[in-house]
Amino acid sequence: MVHFNHMAQICEKCGKGRNVAWRLVKLRGKYNPTVKRIQKPNLQWAKLASGERVKLCAKCKKALAKS
Repeated sequence: MVHFNHMAQICEKCGKGRNVAWRLVKLRGKYNPTVKRIQKPNLQWAKLASGERVKLCAKCKKALAKS
């Protein structure tokens, strides 16, 4: 069994992390619906001005490129 580090799934700049969506999702057909879904941020590697590589969400990476 693989254990993932949840700290790796958090944006370094804004702190956006995973979210649990509680709504009826019919992923498994009409008679076996699921209610809970985990949504994860769109994390990407980005290089800061200091040369450090960090994981940022796409929104923060776009804002970093503009400034």
